[in-house]
Amino acid sequence: MSVLIKPIITEKITKDSEVFGRFGFVVNRKANKIEIKKAVEAAYGVTVVSVNTMNYGAERSVKYTKSGMINAKTNAYKKAVVQLKEGESIDFYSNI
Repeated sequence: MSVLIKPIITEKITKDSEVFGRFGFVVNRKANKIEIKKAVEAAYGVTVVSVNTMNYGAERSVKYTKSGMINAKTNAYKKAVVQLKEGESIDFYSNI
């Protein structure tokens, strides 16, 4: 089971990372906080202070078009916000 799926890079998370040392990740829906903490520490070599998780459900919508009704659905996912020890950071752009 891969715990970390991808990092979240948005304006809000980038600001939190610069000011508070918090980084966001999309994680496996069945992963708990302890598994997320161990995965981040192993992948990036940093010390994790706390982990906050949020579950986002699927959003459904109906669009009315000329050809008829179209049903749409977004995927459900789990987001984790990880706070690192003061003075530590993760550089997502080092591999580019």
